[in-house]
Amino acid sequence: MIKRPIHLSHDFLAEILDKEAVAVDATMGNGNDTLFLTQRAKLVHAFDVQEQALEKTSQRLAEAGLDNAQLHLIGHEHLDEFVKEPIRAAIFNLGYLPSADKSIITQPATTLVAIEKILERLEVGGRISIMIYYGHEGGDMEKDAVLEFIKKLPQDNFATMLYQPLNQINTPPFLIMVEKLTKEN
Repeated sequence: MIKRPIHLSHDFLAEILDKEAVAVDATMGNGNDTLFLTQRAKLVHAFDVQEQALEKTSQRLAEAGLDNAQLHLIGHEHLDEFVKEPIRAAIFNLGYLPSADKSIITQPATTLVAIEKILERLEVGGRISIMIYYGHEGGDMEKDAVLEFIKKLPQDNFATMLYQPLNQINTPPFLIMVEKLTKEN
């Protein structure tokens, strides 16, 4: 069976995660990705601007008995203030927090800043997974900005892939995968 983009996203990151890795969940949401990363990495930094996201994620990690995540109630564009280590893996779920205020969405400007900051700290062989949900007001602008940014990454330094459904109606989410191949000059 074909994998849904979010499952492929996790598989893509799981291949490189181990108990020496530092990972970033740039959009904490309900804590699913934070939990996934925390089960596999030494340290996870997770970011969100909504208190509800931090509360749900904290509860999810406590129930799993995991304490190797630092949850930050601040936008992902500020990640460099907290993440000082090289990053092995990062994940984004762009859009809005399900079951919350749908007017609070990720924004192109801050998302691109966060992606740039992660790319600067990404280890060679490190990966970024970006799930793009764009079926909401403002979603197309962010989708287009992220796609344009990723397309311009130098191919000698980064491998990039797009994984998306082709026959679904409406606006099905899709996955962008990035792997750092070499240090940039």
